[in-house]
Parts: sequence; C-alpha cells; structure tokens
Amino acid sequence: MLNFHAARQMVPHPILLEATQIASNQILLTYDKRTDLSSATNVSNYWIRSNMGPADIASVGMKDALTAENAIRPDMATITPADNSRMRYILTFRVNAKSGVMYTVLPCFVNLEGMTGFRGENWAPFSRNMFIGN
Repeated sequence: MLNFHAARQMVPHPILLEATQIASNQILLTYDKRTDLSSATNVSNYWIRSNMGPADIASVGMKDALTAENAIRPDMATITPADNSRMRYILTFRVNAKSGVMYTVLPCFVNLEGMTGFRGENWAPFSRNMFIGN
C-alpha cells in the first residue's frame, strides 16, 4: 500500500537549489527547474526560519511548525522574478536581516511551469537554503 506522503512526493516539483543574501533586505532564490510564475511569486508560499525566533525577516523559529498563519505575509515582503528564466526570484523584505543570525528559506507549494496542485516542500537535503545574515 502506498501511503499519502510517499505519493505526494512523487509529483514532479521544482527544488530550491540556493538562497543567497544579495542585500541587507534581499534574498536571491534559485530553483532547479522552471517554475509556475503564480505559485513562485506568492509570498505566502514561503517561510524563513531563524535561530533567533520569529523576528525581522524570519516568520518562524527553529522548532515552529509551518502553518498558513506563520508564512511570510504580503505586508512583510514581496517576491519578483530576477530574470525571465522562471528559476530565479528576489525576495525583498520591508526590514533588514540581522547580521550574524542564521536563516533558512523554506518554500512550499511552488509548482513546475504549466502545472498546479503541488502540496509539499520545495527543498531537499542538497538545497543550500541556509545563510547567515550580513
């Protein structure tokens, strides 16, 4: 018998390859495949975890579960394409990241280009989705 979680993870989906801080309030996100523009630019499909808890750019602490209530909100940040690749996006916050704080970018529900309905995480063990604020 195939369990729900295993079946869900077999749905093709883009994986976040890297999150790089490019300015005090901006993160460049790079995916491994072309994404659906609507789901990739929905800021509510992103969480930032911090070792300092939910503060500044972070929406969740290290032990907090990801929920709709603690996702990044439109009043906190925006996300826009960095180019026409549909693989690179810039997440811009209204406040700056704190220097020396460890952050982890956690995208969910981002679909492949031309697809909808993915309901899982968009990171993997090889994702370089952590950075130290500078």
